[in-house]
Amino acid sequence: MLSSLVSNGQPQTPDRLELMAPWWSFTKTVLAATALSLVRDGLIGLDDPISDQPFTLRQLLRHEAGLADYGELAEYHAAVTNSEPAWSADEMMQRLDGARLRCNPGTDWHYSNVGYLLIGRLIERLTDLTLDDAVTQRALTPLGLSNVRFAKTRADLQKTHLGSTSNYDPAWVYHGLLIGPISQAALFLDRLLCGELLSTGLLQEMQTARTLGGPIPGRPWIIPGYGLGVMQGSIDGGHSLCGHTGCGPGSVIAVYRIRDGDASACCAVFEAGASEGAVEAIAVRQLMQVMRGG
Repeated sequence: MLSSLVSNGQPQTPDRLELMAPWWSFTKTVLAATALSLVRDGLIGLDDPISDQPFTLRQLLRHEAGLADYGELAEYHAAVTNSEPAWSADEMMQRLDGARLRCNPGTDWHYSNVGYLLIGRLIERLTDLTLDDAVTQRALTPLGLSNVRFAKTRADLQKTHLGSTSNYDPAWVYHGLLIGPISQAALFLDRLLCGELLSTGLLQEMQTARTLGGPIPGRPWIIPGYGLGVMQGSIDGGHSLCGHTGCGPGSVIAVYRIRDGDASACCAVFEAGASEGAVEAIAVRQLMQVMRGG
């Protein structure tokens, strides 16, 4: 297990040479921050319809656009298990019938990686940059991050903590898969939520969550919810947790921040061979120790 802590804006984990780790769906939080920088700069409104589509940027970011997810496809899971090369995005969308909405936008919640593929394309179109350059220029560099990049090949993942055990094609993550030290993930979330990139108003929009029912068995959430690219909800003790969990073949990352008045703590945990709930529980335990001054 790897973990990294930030307390009241200051890294608490000793500096060390860190291997890269796949950020899995924490990439969504970075993409959301990049998209919200476009809103900040007046390039698009949160409630503007996406061109030629019936849904808005807010609905895409909060998984309310009515889109399906390729994780529903049995053949997708079989292909990943067999270490096959990723399908093209067009082939994936054809197999999924991905352009067909499963419900009217805004009426229901359905986690969709396809939605974040469309967010990536929107970022490229509005910035006239590649997604790599746009994310670097608009989110990573302004928050002081280094050594974070998109994995493009199997070889990229073999240089991470997954090492030679991975023969996974990162192109299976259609919205892009960031890799980087987990200390950088903790710093990204902490600095983002401290207001170093977006206005207070936009951060409030980001953390305004759709409630997703009651407690989730095996996970720390008492009232789970989803905001704009962040998992946001209540845990034991009345604290609100904000961040994102991500999982892929063989590993899980959980990056979360707690705030209590002027005090805050942020934690990133990465572990191979563990469940989402187990890694979230480690993150929560470390966050609470910091908040209690332990």
